[in-house]
Amino acid sequence: MQKRKVIIDCDPGIDDSLALLLAINSPELEILGITTCSGNVPAKMGAENALYTLQRFSKQNINVYVGEENPLERELVTAQDTHGNDGVGENYYEKVDNSLINYNGVDFIIDTLRENKDVSIIALGPLTNIAKALMKDKKAFDNLDEFVSMGGAFRIHGNCSPVAEFNYWVDPHAADYVYKNLPKKIHMIGLDVTRKIVLTPNIIEFINRLDKDLAKYITEITRFYIDFHWEQEGIIGCVINDPLAVAYFIDRSICSGFASYTEVVEDGVAMGQSVVDSFNFYKKDSNSIILTEVDDKKFMNMFLKRLFPNHKEKIDMVGGII
Repeated sequence: MQKRKVIIDCDPGIDDSLALLLAINSPELEILGITTCSGNVPAKMGAENALYTLQRFSKQNINVYVGEENPLERELVTAQDTHGNDGVGENYYEKVDNSLINYNGVDFIIDTLRENKDVSIIALGPLTNIAKALMKDKKAFDNLDEFVSMGGAFRIHGNCSPVAEFNYWVDPHAADYVYKNLPKKIHMIGLDVTRKIVLTPNIIEFINRLDKDLAKYITEITRFYIDFHWEQEGIIGCVINDPLAVAYFIDRSICSGFASYTEVVEDGVAMGQSVVDSFNFYKKDSNSIILTEVDDKKFMNMFLKRLFPNHKEKIDMVGGII
């Protein structure tokens, strides 16, 4: 199997941590590095959370780089009300050795693209690091293979305003800049598809029968998230947005959609809204693939089998709960 080279840009974050678990357990991926920006939590805290997940569950030596601490123009607003003050459900795990954290995440992205052909980026947070890297060295992105962004909303309501998804709302100027300047189409994994990916109490109860340490970690970090989803949206369980972006990158049959021109509103009442020109009013070349349909059962089957590979038969047996 030929591995695909990827950089994962993220802001861990509960669902980012779950996405990292999926990524490190997917043999199709060669993770060249993980970069963090501020979003769910400040960038340095996100790096600490990513490194904690790697140290506890990964056998790979993957470097983590702190990127941009603030959006391009607007003041930072985090989602610690959603993810907990520590970003992982207020479990306050033991701090990692900070000497293992690298800095200059933007430079890492540029250098990696310069030095490697066919590198892809899976962006799970605001697009601040990507915008900064593009501004600094657009030519480096000639080596970019594919770009997947968990962000945006097409026909569904937002999750931090009536129209905006959080990642693009946190740094709308960066999101708009990336859509208008990236030399590759952006695969937009937006709320239209991610809202259908729900980690339910049934699934959590099931995984606790499979692997005590990993299931304990997932249960611990998602408890806060579940409480938030119930209070804010009346959902029993929690929406896990970011793992879908990783799963889609690996298996395109999980989501489907259409090509379109898209831009992001930078300010005003619609700040952060992803404006998808699905009827081609602007007569501009498409710069994105907008995902609108998802096979949620196929995703969850992949997610569970990758995280719990010794229990594939049991996962198939209980397919009805997933």
